[in-house]
Amino acid sequence: MAELVGNVLVGQSGGPTSVINASVAGIISEALNHECVEEIYGALNGVLGILQEDLIDLASESQQQIRALRYTPGAALGTCRYKLKKQQDFERVLEVFKAHNIRYFFYIGGNDSQDTADKISKLAQQQNYELRVIGVPKTIDNDLPVTDHCPGYASAIKYIATSVRELACDNEAMGQGDLVSIVEVMGRSAGWLAAGAALAKRRDHPHDPPHLILLPEIPFNQEKVLEDIKRVLKRERFCQIVVAEGLVDSDGNYVAADAATDAFGHAQLGGAGDALAEILGQSLPGVKIRVAKPGLLQRCAAHAASKVDSDEAFLAGQAAVEAAIEGETDKMVTLMRGDGDHYTSETGLAPLADVANSVKKLPREWINEDGHSMNFQFLRYAQPLIQGELTIPHDAGVPVFARLDKVRVDKTLPAYEV
Repeated sequence: MAELVGNVLVGQSGGPTSVINASVAGIISEALNHECVEEIYGALNGVLGILQEDLIDLASESQQQIRALRYTPGAALGTCRYKLKKQQDFERVLEVFKAHNIRYFFYIGGNDSQDTADKISKLAQQQNYELRVIGVPKTIDNDLPVTDHCPGYASAIKYIATSVRELACDNEAMGQGDLVSIVEVMGRSAGWLAAGAALAKRRDHPHDPPHLILLPEIPFNQEKVLEDIKRVLKRERFCQIVVAEGLVDSDGNYVAADAATDAFGHAQLGGAGDALAEILGQSLPGVKIRVAKPGLLQRCAAHAASKVDSDEAFLAGQAAVEAAIEGETDKMVTLMRGDGDHYTSETGLAPLADVANSVKKLPREWINEDGHSMNFQFLRYAQPLIQGELTIPHDAGVPVFARLDKVRVDKTLPAYEV
């Protein structure tokens, strides 16, 4: 298929990760290699920036700052959770694309973001506007279907496993068989993040913390959990529990959720750790209950990021550009694991429609019969992903991250109300 001559636009959406900017760096680096690409733009705050025609010139950024994106957490372009609600929104996106001759659109995000990219592409086709749209996966939740894993996930579980092991040292010092330590981690619909805490265990030490992992895939059974905790406290100085925020009861209701929802209709979670602590406090007299909530630290802890994760995020950005230049559209880049004993991965493509609004659950066969621990299949899956550390420059003892100049692209359209 013939190359399209025009401009590139890249946007970021949803919750940031510690490696999402590495995908931006991969897109920019690869786009600079192709003569058919005239300009490289970034949308500030995802689709919100597109609607408001808030674009920046990424090609004007220094190579030093582009390289720094590979170890900078957060979303350097800004992100959003805005849902394109009406046909007028989609029409406006196409108007902005036409005004700036956008022929290649790369959207980095999770389930909802890929749905947005798919709908934008379909509208362009209906209007006979030549546009190639490629999604780049991003979610610490690791719940996108089709791809083996998602950039961002490995670094998040490396941080979680590290934090669990560090906290265990503290608990060991303080506990006397009378301490329950709860760590609440993210994970709305799937237990990938909570499962990652199992990496904190040393090989051949099955009694290492975390002693219990409470997953959304396994309905919460209060009686069983209490029995398991008592059993651990008879043996250990403390019991360490990792609970996913999306933990549900036997009826499928969240153990803890606000009435509020986000722009995509998702329940606002948070509080599963406190809810569990309240239950345990009433049922375990004389036992100290402590709750730790890493919160957003799980997704922005670049100091604990995985080099494998960062490298694959960069590779996914490069692969997106290569695919679009070669004529692909309506696809998302996937990561595929090699078959050999030594871990390798390569990129592939999957239709955006196969990814949009779908959730990949943690396989039940990777969870032990007790429902509260992970078996060797999960460990074999996750262990290779967290290998290697990033080299991050420091100044006065603290890390130095990228700071883009964000040179604005001139607006040419009337203002748009969102």
